[in-house]
Amino acid sequence: MTDRIVPLLDARALRRAPRIPADLASAAATLVDRLRRPLLDLRISVTDRCNFRCVYCMPKELFDNEHCYVPHRELLSFEEITRLARIFMRRGTRKIRLTGGEPLLRRDLETLVRMLAGLRAELKVPLDLAITTNGSILVRKAVALADAGIDRVTVSLDALDDVVFRRMNDVDFPVARVLEGIDAAAAAGFSPIKINMVVKRGYNEHQVLPMARYFRDRGHVLRFIEFMDVGNSNGWRLDDVVASEQILASIDAEMPIEPIVESGPGTVAQRWRYRDGGGEFGTISSVTRAFCGDCTRARLSTEGCLYLCLFSQRGHDLRALLRSGADDLQIAAAIGSLWGAREDRYSELRGAQTTGQGKRIEMSYIGG
Repeated sequence: MTDRIVPLLDARALRRAPRIPADLASAAATLVDRLRRPLLDLRISVTDRCNFRCVYCMPKELFDNEHCYVPHRELLSFEEITRLARIFMRRGTRKIRLTGGEPLLRRDLETLVRMLAGLRAELKVPLDLAITTNGSILVRKAVALADAGIDRVTVSLDALDDVVFRRMNDVDFPVARVLEGIDAAAAAGFSPIKINMVVKRGYNEHQVLPMARYFRDRGHVLRFIEFMDVGNSNGWRLDDVVASEQILASIDAEMPIEPIVESGPGTVAQRWRYRDGGGEFGTISSVTRAFCGDCTRARLSTEGCLYLCLFSQRGHDLRALLRSGADDLQIAAAIGSLWGAREDRYSELRGAQTTGQGKRIEMSYIGG
């Protein structure tokens, strides 16, 4: 019998503790990288587990019963996550998004949400606190999330047709239960809810128009996402990408649309509205229209590795600093050194310059 190799295990091993600079004088300054991009948005993965096996993220042939998840003892505790969030916020971060895996699988997640929401008053700064979920247990969690302090909810939904949706999540989960979760989130006061649809050729491109028709008058914001070459397990090929231009053309032919002026640095989605006033939607063109130039996001893995780009190959082990006895000023200075040296812009260089560079971290590990 040959040894089974899970690409994610190799990527997890490629982490190292960052160096604490000798000079801590700049540890309170706003974080800016070499391309003058601030660190405004921190994505925090609270678990690497998911109850779906989506074909573009955690394909079942690799993430099966033999897959080794991060052991519970290695996960960042809620106190450690909150401590790091406080450090990032003191250095200019104003958006935190909880991701996974499926974040609602993390036990007592509402406790973490309350702790993070409490940083607003403690630090006397604004914080946009959001979560991305597959919606499978949102019916049970929506009210608790709202009460705990979540501001915004994004739900991943790749098809309305039940057969197509079950095929894409690959665990035979019915679409009706996700739609119930969206309704529950709306009833709990979340508005607008963002709906993310990853479009992969040969799987669900024929669902673009049904999705657009369904959500255009419901007050939610549907976003069509080009299938991305994140990680190593999803078998990405350029031929599988349905370009945003094609999506826009198909919608415009039936329901005329016009662009909305983009707002703020770090915006990833192009916004569009229906000319008859029927609401808006977005396109995220990470393959055909790279937005690296003003990327203001970093990602923290479930066991405390900081990744400076969604397409990173190596993480920086902040957990090692937390558990070594380093104080907040030292950790803030170490993060500043990492971000200050950042010049990542994978999507702008995608192609010959980025091929053959080794394994990249999986989306299921650090969130989208």
